[in-house]
Amino acid sequence: QNMVMSFRVSDLQMLLGFVGRSKSGLKHELVTRALQLVQFDCSPEVFKKIKELYETRYSKKGSEVAPAPAAAPPRAEALPLHSSYDRGSAVGRTLPAASLDYPALYGKYLNGLGRLPPKVAKPEVRLVKLPFYTTLDELLKPTELVPQNNEKLQESPCIFALTPRQVELIRNSRELQPGVKSVQVVLRICYTDTSSPQEDQYPPNIAVKVNHSYCSVPGYYPSNKPGVEPKRPCRPINLTHLMYLSAATNRITVTWGNYGKSYSVGLYLVRQMTSAELLQRLKTIGVKHPELCKALVKEKLRLDPDSEIATTGVRVSLICPLVKMRLSVPCRAETCAHLQCFDAVFYLQMNEKKPTWMCPVCDKPAPYDQLIIDGLLSKILTECEDADEIEYLADGSWCPIRAEKERSCSPQCPILVLGEQELDTEFFPAGSSEVNGLLAAPNGTGENGKAPADVVDLTLDSSSSEEDEEEEDEEDDDDEGPQPKRRCSYEKGLVSAC
Repeated sequence: QNMVMSFRVSDLQMLLGFVGRSKSGLKHELVTRALQLVQFDCSPEVFKKIKELYETRYSKKGSEVAPAPAAAPPRAEALPLHSSYDRGSAVGRTLPAASLDYPALYGKYLNGLGRLPPKVAKPEVRLVKLPFYTTLDELLKPTELVPQNNEKLQESPCIFALTPRQVELIRNSRELQPGVKSVQVVLRICYTDTSSPQEDQYPPNIAVKVNHSYCSVPGYYPSNKPGVEPKRPCRPINLTHLMYLSAATNRITVTWGNYGKSYSVGLYLVRQMTSAELLQRLKTIGVKHPELCKALVKEKLRLDPDSEIATTGVRVSLICPLVKMRLSVPCRAETCAHLQCFDAVFYLQMNEKKPTWMCPVCDKPAPYDQLIIDGLLSKILTECEDADEIEYLADGSWCPIRAEKERSCSPQCPILVLGEQELDTEFFPAGSSEVNGLLAAPNGTGENGKAPADVVDLTLDSSSSEEDEEEEDEEDDDDEGPQPKRRCSYEKGLVSAC
C-alpha cells in the first residue's frame, strides 16, 4: 500500500491499465482504484508489476534501487496466495482484512472475473462502437468468461466500485424516461474473437444478477418466417437501477451456458443518446456539399467506352422507401453505389428501436458513421414541391418528372364524340353500314330534325350490333308509310330502281 501511495499519475495509470481497470480520472481516484486492486486482487502478477513500477520510480541511473520504507515489503498474505493461485484453488488463502466480507473465491479473479495469467501478450477483444451509446469510462475491459468446471451452467462473479465522480455523473444525468438515466453502467457481451471488432452476442442461458436482484435481459423477437428461430436482440444490459450509487462495492454475477463457444464481457460507463440527438449531430457534421453530390452524379453518368449502352439519365424518387412519404432529410451511406436516398429521421428512429443499420435501398450495411446527407437532393426538395420523382442528366442538372404522372391519370384511348360534321370519311366511307349503325339513336331526333352527338358505346359486341341492324331493316320493309328521315346527313349512295 505504501508503494502504491508513492506512485505518480503515470505509474498509477500503467498499473491500472495492466489489469484492465479504467485509467481516467484525478490522482486521488486513481489511488483509490489502485488500493482496491491491492485489496481484492492478490495475484502474483499484480505484486510483480507494483514492485517493478516502484523500482523504476526510485532507481538511480538504472543500477541503484532506492531502499523501500519499513512497511513497503510485500505483505505476508501474498506468500500463501502464490501457491494457492498456482494450484487453481482458493482453499487456505489469506485475504486482507478489508476483503473479509467477500468469499475467498474472488482472490483469483481479475476484478472478479476469471482469467488466465498474462504469460503471453495476446490481442485484446474489441467491441463495435454503438451509435446510441457514448463511452465515458471503461470499468472492466473485455475479459474472457473462463469455465471453472465441466458443468454446462457456469457462474462468473465480478466485484467493483464506482468513483465519486462516476456516481455524480449518474445522479446528475437527465432521465430518458421515468427510472432510466442517460448515464448508465452497462454490461456488454461478445464472442472472444480478436480478428475484428465484435458485435454484442449473448451466450445461451444467460442471467445477470446485480447485488441481490436479477436484471432483465431482452427477450426474443418472434419470427414470422417458417423454419427461422426467434432471435434475441443483443444490446447492452443496463445495470444502473440495481447498483449502489455510493462508495459501496457492487457485485455482479453472470450465469451463462458453456456449450463450446468462448465469450468475453466488459463493463462501461456510457451516456445513452436519442435519435433526435444523432439526427442533430448528422445535420452538423454529415452534410455533403451540393457540388460534391453533383460531381458524383456526373461520375455515375459518365460515358463508359467499354459499354454498348449509353446512360443519359437516372431517375431518383423523392419518396422515402421506408415509410412511403416525401423525403425531409435525404441521406444514404457513403459506401452505397446508388443515388436514391432514404429519410434520416425515420431511419434513426427505426434503429433506435431495433438496431440493424441496413440500407433499405440496397440491403447492405449502412452504419451511422458512414451516413451522409445529400446536399443536392435537399436543395431539390425545396425547389421541386409538385413532383415525386426527378431525373439526373449527364451534365449534373436535373428535371422534374411530371408528364408521367399526368399521363397515368388520363385514359389510354380518347373518347370519340361523333357529331353531324365530325365524321372522318377516311375511316368511315359514305354509305357504309358502320356509319348507320353507330349513328342510329334509340330515341327521337334533336332540333331541326338533326340527330344530336352520340357517345359510341364500345361495350357492345359486333353480333348484337348486326342483329339490331337486321331488325331495323325488317321494320323498314314492313312499314307502308313514308320513310323516316335519316339521322346522318351523309348520302348512302343508293341507286333508285325505275
